[in-house]
Amino acid sequence: MNKKHATLFKILLALFALNSITLYLYFSSSHNHHDNRRDTTAEGFPAIIPHRGPHLSKPWPIIPSYLPWSLTSNVPSKSCEAYFGNGFTKSADVLPAKAAVRSGSSWFRCHYSWTLRSSICEGGKIRMDPGKIKMSRGGEKLEDVIGRTEDEEMPEFEDGAFEVEAEGRGSRSKTKKLVGEEFLNEFLPVGNVMKHTMRELVRSIVVVGETDFTCQEWVEEPTLLITRFEYANLFHTVTDWYSAYVSSRVTGLPNRPHLVFVDGHCETQLEETWKALFSSLRYAKNFSGPVCFRHAVLSPLGYETALFKGLSEDIDCQGASAHDLWQSPDDKKTARLSEFGEMIRDAFGFPVNRHHSDKTVSGHYNILFVRREDYLAHPRHRGKVESRLSNEQEVFDSLQKWASDRQECKVNLVNGLFAHMSMKEQVRAIQDASVIIGAHGAGLTHIVSATPNTVILEIISSFFRRPHFQLIAQWKGLEYHAINLDGSYANPGVVIDRLNKIMRSLGC
Repeated sequence: MNKKHATLFKILLALFALNSITLYLYFSSSHNHHDNRRDTTAEGFPAIIPHRGPHLSKPWPIIPSYLPWSLTSNVPSKSCEAYFGNGFTKSADVLPAKAAVRSGSSWFRCHYSWTLRSSICEGGKIRMDPGKIKMSRGGEKLEDVIGRTEDEEMPEFEDGAFEVEAEGRGSRSKTKKLVGEEFLNEFLPVGNVMKHTMRELVRSIVVVGETDFTCQEWVEEPTLLITRFEYANLFHTVTDWYSAYVSSRVTGLPNRPHLVFVDGHCETQLEETWKALFSSLRYAKNFSGPVCFRHAVLSPLGYETALFKGLSEDIDCQGASAHDLWQSPDDKKTARLSEFGEMIRDAFGFPVNRHHSDKTVSGHYNILFVRREDYLAHPRHRGKVESRLSNEQEVFDSLQKWASDRQECKVNLVNGLFAHMSMKEQVRAIQDASVIIGAHGAGLTHIVSATPNTVILEIISSFFRRPHFQLIAQWKGLEYHAINLDGSYANPGVVIDRLNKIMRSLGC
């Protein structure tokens, strides 16, 4: 080796060492980071959250698209981080934490997002009395509650359904509301939500004295309190999952929180993912009596997330890799949905560093056809799913023949009958797909878990032209194509022609 080559080798070796050190410092700091002002450990609030025994909570996974969630006051309004990340820049300490640490009483605060016009609220030493929440029990088998109305399942809160303890308060006869209408209008505006259950929950909170603050049960670990609306619909449930995930990160929880559903809905298939993503799940009415939470977080409604708001307002964001945004921050780009998708895949034990090239090691390309099929969704459902593609079976049969006859490369057409697959099997099918095709429908929301370089082809009836999945693809940085129909009939030849072009672009 001559002197010039030796010098070049030393330079390359130094650059490799520097890159390794940078990566180590990034992952060791960012994945263990949480805002000191929102520390939920015993050190943060020693009088409120004592460490008792081993952790019962699942740890946060290490995922490639993670970026720190530390709050900074200079997050621009309407930026991608304000929509999808930590834009909750305005805080109000209703019961200050410092006083709570000193006296051992409750604390409560809300973090407001100007961009989303919603708040994440949290508190320590919060008492819930299920007897003062009017709703069905929840968690039943679907077949046991056929015909139950939606009103029976949604919570109505009496005053005192939730309580906090304040230093110096007298007897229960002198209780007062924690917040008034002015606070509710500022931090929990109704907006376009017909029944704002989080606002009603906070309105029900009363302040009591130490002698009146009694509990039959304590929940020691941080817990999210969640009310779901369209709980059997995948798109709306993904908005709830995302809201819960954001709430956990914004409040700096050191581990994945436990969940309490403050609603009376029956069981659904989607609970499998709730349980995989978070540490545990209970229904509020399943507690035998009043229960106290060392740390409770109130998660905003799914209707208040960017995923839903993007249907009615322009959210000009493009998906990008976390690596690129770490190197060059950009207010018009986001990696948050990719981060969330990796969180879902990791929750089911799937690898989170897979890319398109990993799917074709054996020379096979998986094309996933997401089907719409009849199933019983909820107590008021008749078991019939409205068709968005009138000749879906004809299109599928044509694609099967096309795949079997294709000579250029091996194509495997996957029959995505999601209504008869577990959530884990559905996520596996999504992550293994090189191309995902389907008629407009909630099942396509799974593309939030798709890996980079997955291509989306949506067949859109003229009766259902809404941008749900085009937006998710855009916000994840996925290649998206649409076939817009005149009516609900799709010419199989047109679908195959579009697929041929996509496959050629993939090198097949």
